[in-house]
Amino acid sequence: MDKEMQDVTKQTAQNPVETERTRNRRVYVPKVDIYETKDAIVLLADMPGVDENTVDITLEKNALTLTGTVEPLHFKDHSIAYAEYDTGDYERAFTISDAVDRDRIEASVHNGVLKVMLYKAEPVKARKIAIQSA
Repeated sequence: MDKEMQDVTKQTAQNPVETERTRNRRVYVPKVDIYETKDAIVLLADMPGVDENTVDITLEKNALTLTGTVEPLHFKDHSIAYAEYDTGDYERAFTISDAVDRDRIEASVHNGVLKVMLYKAEPVKARKIAIQSA
């Protein structure tokens, strides 16, 4: 097993964010792949139908929340007789550690896949504190 993977342990976390829904719609929990590189932790979330205008990422304290909105298809002068795919909103929350640099989080979306780059924080370096006379 890779040394980096040995350091990663799965921990049970409580729901980091309590949200109140204002829309009476289905809410899906998007499937997410998470992998780690030398410099970042990368999240890939499947959110079909979202784009840069309908997806939102918030970071509050240690809670990173992904939300997306997909409007149902409406056809002029037609109605859907049968559908195997249903639309709705997406929501998923993660608890992130202090190992993530909160000022360097980047995100992009392409073809309904949201990519979130959580860059690792630089290790805190020891520094000497100057003493001033009173």
